[in-house]
Amino acid sequence: MWERLLRGIRKVPEGDFPEAPERLAAKGFAERANFDPQASAPFSSTGPQGHRGRMREKLIDRGPDALADYELLEMLLFLAFKKGDTKPLAKALINQFGSYAGVLSAPPDTLFAYPGVGIHSVAAIKLVQASAIRLARAELADAPVLNNWDRLIDYLTMAMARESVEQFRVLYLDNRNRLIADEIASRGTVNHTQVYVRELVTRAMQTHATALILVHNHPSGDPSPSHDDIEMTREVQRAIALLDVTLHDHVIIGKGRWLSFRREGLLRGGSA
Repeated sequence: MWERLLRGIRKVPEGDFPEAPERLAAKGFAERANFDPQASAPFSSTGPQGHRGRMREKLIDRGPDALADYELLEMLLFLAFKKGDTKPLAKALINQFGSYAGVLSAPPDTLFAYPGVGIHSVAAIKLVQASAIRLARAELADAPVLNNWDRLIDYLTMAMARESVEQFRVLYLDNRNRLIADEIASRGTVNHTQVYVRELVTRAMQTHATALILVHNHPSGDPSPSHDDIEMTREVQRAIALLDVTLHDHVIIGKGRWLSFRREGLLRGGSA
C-alpha cells in the first residue's frame, strides 16, 4: 500500500506551486521560464549567496538610506528568486516604469507582461506597496485628521496618485475629526467616476459620522476640478447638511500635485 501511495506523489519543483502549466502561464508565472538570473553572474566569487548576505548586512548595518532604489527592488525580488542575481531584472523594471515607486504602483497585469516577471515577483511587489499604504494610514489613526493634513495628503497620494482610473474615496470623521472609516465608494474610467449621493448619505448615517472629506484622483495628473466635480461636491454638501454633517473638504489628487476645494474657496459656506 505504501509503495502505491508513494508512486502517486508527484514531486513539485522547489519554490513553485502545484498548479497546471497552462494556469501558471495564464497567471504570468514566468520567473524561471523567461529570466535566468545565473546567466548574468560574471564571476563565481560574486555568486548570489555571498552577495545576498552582503546586501542584508548593508541594510541592517547602514540602514535603508544606504541602498539605491534598484538595490531595494533587487532585495525585494529575493522573495521571488531563491537564488541567482536579481539586479539586472530590478534595473530593467525601474527603467521600464520610471522609478522604484513606479514599479511598486504598477498594475499587476502590466507587471505580468514584462519578461521574467511572474506571480512570485508580482505578489512580493504588491505586498510591499500594500504595507506602505497601510503604514501611512496608521499614522492617521486616533488623531484629528485636520491637524495632520500633511500626513493625510501623503497617504492619499500614496494610495491614489498612480491609479490608472478615477477612484472616489470618502473619509468619515467623528465629532473630534478622527477617522472612523476610509472607504472607496466607486471606481470609474480614466476620466470619470459615478458618485451615488444617496449611498454616501446612508453610509454617513451608518457610521455616525459628523463630518466628511471627499477625495478622488485624476489619472491625467492635473488636479484641476471639472464642472462636474464642482456640481457633484455641492450636491453632496447640500444632502449631508440635512443630517447636520459637515463637508470639510474635497481633495483631488494628481501626480505630484493636489487641490483642496476648501483652500480654493469652492465649498459653499466655507466649511472648514
